[in-house]
Amino acid sequence: MKDLVILGSTGSIGVQALEIVEANPSLFRVVAITSAGNNPNLIVDQAKRFKVRVIGVTKGADLIKSALPDATVIDGPDASTEIAAITSDVVLNGITGSIGLAPTLAALKVGNRVALANKESLVAGGDLVMSIAKTDQLLPVDSEHSALWQCLMGGSKREVSKLVLTASGGPFRERKDLSDITVVEALNHPTWSMGPVVTINSATLMNKGLEIIEAHYLFDMPYSQIEAVIHPQSVIHSMVQYVDGSTIAQASPPNMKGPISFAMNYPDRVKGATTPLDWSKSHTWSFEPIDNERFPAIDLARRCGELGGGLPAIFNAANEVCVAAFIEGKIGFTSIIETVEEVVQALGSKSAGSIRDLADVSAIENDARRIAQEHISKVAR
Repeated sequence: MKDLVILGSTGSIGVQALEIVEANPSLFRVVAITSAGNNPNLIVDQAKRFKVRVIGVTKGADLIKSALPDATVIDGPDASTEIAAITSDVVLNGITGSIGLAPTLAALKVGNRVALANKESLVAGGDLVMSIAKTDQLLPVDSEHSALWQCLMGGSKREVSKLVLTASGGPFRERKDLSDITVVEALNHPTWSMGPVVTINSATLMNKGLEIIEAHYLFDMPYSQIEAVIHPQSVIHSMVQYVDGSTIAQASPPNMKGPISFAMNYPDRVKGATTPLDWSKSHTWSFEPIDNERFPAIDLARRCGELGGGLPAIFNAANEVCVAAFIEGKIGFTSIIETVEEVVQALGSKSAGSIRDLADVSAIENDARRIAQEHISKVAR
């Protein structure tokens, strides 16, 4: 039985992880959970249902303490970082945003295995994370990277020609005019059910840009050998092309329980984690190139990744600010990536050099957030 810590237990990844635990009580024991505190009733219910003794929240601690008098409640902005360092078999990082970087580093430093759904850990602090992570200590949860990880088991690294990430294309892949898109439309993803930030990132294809940077770090692959392609059905989660011309693809229904369970229980798979594809029925899968003019986030991500230094952190932090501004109705849909580009241009010359520690990342991100807010105030509706 594996002792499991879940960071972000009330989010989409955390909820599905707990469903896997509930279906497999002999495999996992949940020792700690954390939440941003936006849904205190849910985290109380989770703690009771799974007999969790340690709970971390950024707010709402008093309510949780009164509901769970025998539990240890850790509150404040560093709660997830503190809980990530609890000795366990697996820390599932399901936090959204670069605030997930510090918990990832804390878990790795004490030797915990990290099932990583927080791609921003690698985008904002990839060099830091990979300098600490040991072999098989950092396991991908994003469906695309889990797919690549599984496909890479089919050959040696020197035989790999290309990593190919698939993208659903979001709700606007066939829409020509993106200027008048509403928040409601952008949150209506055709394939996946995700949190608002990830859903907006999928709509702009920013998610795929972040995933290219993540793939670079996870698999130590140059950007020239990482591509992305539109696959609307979201059944092929990613592919690896080998030097002999063969391509190995990983296919499963478009849900996250397969990749979550594989990372949580590695090296063993969890029986029945997700419903398999029905091969007795007809299937039609299509692939098409990404229109980089309409969706410039991927090219911008690749450029930031290749230049390195603090640029990926700037790129991500500016996007987080812009997505929040779009959801609040302050800027239009196309202004998200336009503003990110402005911030990258403004701070590019200041981002050279290596990232030495978490303080470096925080300083760079603070600059990016400030410049993004200044730009938003100029173009706000």
